[in-house]
Amino acid sequence: MLKALIFDFDGLILDTETPEVLVWQSIYREHGFDLPVYEWEKTVGGYGISNFDAAEHLSHLSQGRLDPVSMRTRYRRESGLLIEAGSILPGVLELIHAARESGVRVAIGSSSPHSWVDTHLKRLGIFHFFVPVICQDDVAPGRTKPNPDIYLKALDQLKVQNTEAVVFEDSPNGVLAARRAGIFVVAVPNGLTALMNVRGDRTVASLAELSLQQLIGHVNQQ
Repeated sequence: MLKALIFDFDGLILDTETPEVLVWQSIYREHGFDLPVYEWEKTVGGYGISNFDAAEHLSHLSQGRLDPVSMRTRYRRESGLLIEAGSILPGVLELIHAARESGVRVAIGSSSPHSWVDTHLKRLGIFHFFVPVICQDDVAPGRTKPNPDIYLKALDQLKVQNTEAVVFEDSPNGVLAARRAGIFVVAVPNGLTALMNVRGDRTVASLAELSLQQLIGHVNQQ
């Protein structure tokens, strides 16, 4: 029986990831270099696969001419403006409302900190829908995705079994975390993660392609 939907945040509810990579690509090109997107991709949705730091890498390429601190400040400013101009991705609100009407709980499981996730959820007017909101701050250091800890903590606070939940993810790190927690995972690649061959137990181009009844059917088949 389906009792809970657990949503990733970045790239799933709000496309924060495409603006971030576009800004770094612009900064790199400005200085005559190319962002190694294949390295950046490994950090999406968690930090278990790579600790790549775009600012440090570009500083190294410039032989120290470029200051990583000032580059990070610029990156945060420019990507922040793009992200705030974005809207909730298709299908998210419909699934949330359908779940609430059916008594299915909704939660967040994100590798980002509360300072980031909570702020955006409140700005978008949807923070109150999600109980609990589990973030990077809620697990031990180094235990974000692709480790299962965030999803295991969400299950514990929801008081549901892994077979009674569905996770929505957009990244390889996130899909792996859900699988390690034993939860049925729907992969919803965005513009960036679509290039990374993300595959879940079910893969869709948009959450708008899914209904709550379809998800209930998937869980009942497990």
